[in-house]
Amino acid sequence: MTRGRARARWLSAVLASSALLASGCSGGIDPQQLPGVYRNDDGGRIELSADGTFSATRVTTSESAGPADFSGSWDYEDPGTSDDFVYLGVEDGGLGATGGIQLYVEDQDTLYFQLDPDGPGTQTYARAD
Repeated sequence: MTRGRARARWLSAVLASSALLASGCSGGIDPQQLPGVYRNDDGGRIELSADGTFSATRVTTSESAGPADFSGSWDYEDPGTSDDFVYLGVEDGGLGATGGIQLYVEDQDTLYFQLDPDGPGTQTYARAD
């Protein structure tokens, strides 16, 4: 009986650690692989450059605004408690008074804006290169 309990505990520990390792590895984003061109079906284009700059063409960032062109710097953020995102630091004048916006990372090839914080992702951009 004691040997059976020890074996069951060992098996439980192995399964628990395997699940922990698998959950930590699934969905991992490599920020160095994010640079590239992303497009959406509405003609929007976002280019993340390896030097940490970006340019956006015909991109809609809010429900009340039309498409805009802007540029600046970008940085990958992994807050650990919420969805990973790319912070777009918009240069002066690019979007009026807006200093920066969050572009969420669904996977290595898909980025999206979430115009309504309580709603689903909108304005999805897929890797084009």
